[in-house]
Amino acid sequence: MQLEQWRTELRTLVDEWIDSGYLAEGNLFIIGCSTSEVAGERIGTAGSEDIAAFIFDELQRLKEKTGVALCFQCCEHLNRAIVMERATMERKQLEPVAVRPVRTAGGAMAEYAYNNFDEPAVVEAVQADAGIDIGETMIGMHLKAVAVPLRFSEKYIGHARVTHARTRPKLIGGPRAVYPE
Repeated sequence: MQLEQWRTELRTLVDEWIDSGYLAEGNLFIIGCSTSEVAGERIGTAGSEDIAAFIFDELQRLKEKTGVALCFQCCEHLNRAIVMERATMERKQLEPVAVRPVRTAGGAMAEYAYNNFDEPAVVEAVQADAGIDIGETMIGMHLKAVAVPLRFSEKYIGHARVTHARTRPKLIGGPRAVYPE
């Protein structure tokens, strides 16, 4: 019963992302997720494949509707490395690292993504265009320089706080500069 409620909360957020207009084909979308926090436990203590599965499924829907490339952040034990499809890694000309995330080193979400992508790859870092942080996993290091926080209707998935961000280009040039809308 709880899993369905949590799925509904995430589905609402994914719908808001889809409707936001902030995402474009080929954007990198970073996901930081503590399945432990969703379940109401301390981060890194109770990883759950069941929770990872519904989150992955809902985010696949985001990918299908917007054309973004999903990038799942590992936990601190893998220095927050990123799991993505090999095609994305190659398109973005990123260098792979040699590691396979597992629940105890990488986290349940990263392990699930690795096991369910068609051709997974792991890279050390990305500069994503937007993202969702489920459970305060600190995705900021993987966002482009100017991150803009977003406020959507759901503030939690299960017990985990959710934060959203998109990025924008830097505004340069000073007081006489003119910026596009």
